[in-house]
Amino acid sequence: MFATLQGEGAHAGRASVFCRFTGCNLWSGREEDRHKAACSFCDTDFIGTDGTGGGRFATPKDLARALSDCWQDEAGDHPGRYVVFTGGEPLLQIDDPLIEAVRAAGFEIAIESNGTIAAPSGIDWICVSPKPASVVTQRSGQELKLVFPQKALPPSLFEEWDFTHFWLQPMDGPDRVANTAAAVAYCLKNPRWRLSLQTHKLIGIP
Repeated sequence: MFATLQGEGAHAGRASVFCRFTGCNLWSGREEDRHKAACSFCDTDFIGTDGTGGGRFATPKDLARALSDCWQDEAGDHPGRYVVFTGGEPLLQIDDPLIEAVRAAGFEIAIESNGTIAAPSGIDWICVSPKPASVVTQRSGQELKLVFPQKALPPSLFEEWDFTHFWLQPMDGPDRVANTAAAVAYCLKNPRWRLSLQTHKLIGIP
């Protein structure tokens, strides 16, 4: 759990508290199992609870209180509280009591999900990033973010889904420059799609 600026998508640059849940239903997170992962390009450490602000929380109110403290430490009493639940796969753990507690603490709630689990009501901003060899059940929301390029997942597969924003995010790694050029070219020819850069990596923040 940490305060930072959202690095991607329509809310890039927005003050946020990120809450990263451990666990994913598409990969164990262990390197020895990476060959089994639906998304072999995953660049996120989501194992364990020993990261910044990490731990186990006995009740939803306990977690909401910790989120409030994290916001307060950076932004004090300024309004606009915004939490991004991510993972791993956050919808393995988010439920109605947690949503209620976090909203009662004054937060607008966003999730970053692989879309394989339907989102409960009460979430303000849903970002879905489809992964290969998985069945996406959450086909509506505010953002669809597709890591690009992926032969198994061409952007044309998703254009009839019910999202407000359609983003192509160049796949990181050794081919990042070429992947970025390919994403730019695709967006120019298919202007429904917009380029999403991981600005937090570019400027060196969490």
